[in-house]
Amino acid sequence: MSKQRETEGMIRVVLVDDHRLFREALQSYLEREPDIEVVEVFEDGPTLLQSLPQVQADVFLVDIKMTPLNGLETTRHILAQDPNARVIILTVSEADEDLLEAFKAGARGYLLKGTTSGHELAQAIRRVARGEAIIPPALAPRLLAEFASLARTRPPATSRSPEPAVGEPPEQEEVEGPRGDSDPALEMLTPRERQVLELVALGLTNREIAERLVISENTVRTHLRRILHKLHVRSRVEAAVWLREHVAQEE
Repeated sequence: MSKQRETEGMIRVVLVDDHRLFREALQSYLEREPDIEVVEVFEDGPTLLQSLPQVQADVFLVDIKMTPLNGLETTRHILAQDPNARVIILTVSEADEDLLEAFKAGARGYLLKGTTSGHELAQAIRRVARGEAIIPPALAPRLLAEFASLARTRPPATSRSPEPAVGEPPEQEEVEGPRGDSDPALEMLTPRERQVLELVALGLTNREIAERLVISENTVRTHLRRILHKLHVRSRVEAAVWLREHVAQEE
């Protein structure tokens, strides 16, 4: 059996950490997972970036405290070369500014080394590989509060929808009834988009939303992309904050 067939369906992971013992321990643990393959290990950001054009990975695990290039800068360089790359930041820091900067840099996950078990890390890799975002429960309120603060300073969004993706049929306009005195900002969203947004705010994954609404995951992603565009936000976390703020205003 060829190597390609042996690794078919595996989640390819690249590990970047300047602590040798941690690298070796993490690699040893992940290689025991049946669906995860550590394809490359690097001791710092510059070494990774030199090889990045040849690296094929589904998820990058990047330590935040590295020299000469820290994990945030390394993440920015990774995403500059591949905007679709999925990065999980590994850190011992619970500082609010590190958490916020990690997501502003484009990371899909932020995990604490001291409190994250090997099983939790493996599950986080699987979720990020599926396109989800990972935030430690203890840090989630801080991130939501920070994004809420940023949201209050954003300019008003317009109601123009993005163009459909190549090869994707345009979505049919949904017929909406009168909404009375509801918040004008909510008028931008179709009823289905409002449903999707409410489920996102409850913490459901795309798969769970698809099952709840009896639609495909691709349709969920399409709705979410339009929601983010209409609300002028960049992530599902910011979208959840937006909804919570507006629901609170209605109440």
